[in-house]
Amino acid sequence: MNIFGIGLPEMALILVIALLVFGPKKLPEIGRSMAQALGSFKKAQQEFEAELKRETAEIEKTMNAPMKAEIERPDSKALPQKEAEAEAAPSATGSTQAQEADAATADESVSDASAPSA
Repeated sequence: MNIFGIGLPEMALILVIALLVFGPKKLPEIGRSMAQALGSFKKAQQEFEAELKRETAEIEKTMNAPMKAEIERPDSKALPQKEAEAEAAPSATGSTQAQEADAATADESVSDASAPSA
């Protein structure tokens, strides 16, 4: 019998010393209170482990679940009137501006290539 690294002779010595210190009337009362304390510690440990397992399972569930991304269009009331009209019907000026930007980039690359190198 080996409890907490304490053998039978050491346990008997501890019980004899406790009997001498507390007396025969107090010893059973102290034993009961220690047993209740150990029982409450064990119950708290089991509750903690169960909570930890639940949280771990919940985290794993959220990590393995596929992510969903949805983009919602804002209400027309949320946008000013001009922006709502521009968004509803894109104008040709937007594509013209993009073409002009592409042309400017192309011009810069041509001018860089024709520049004399030192």
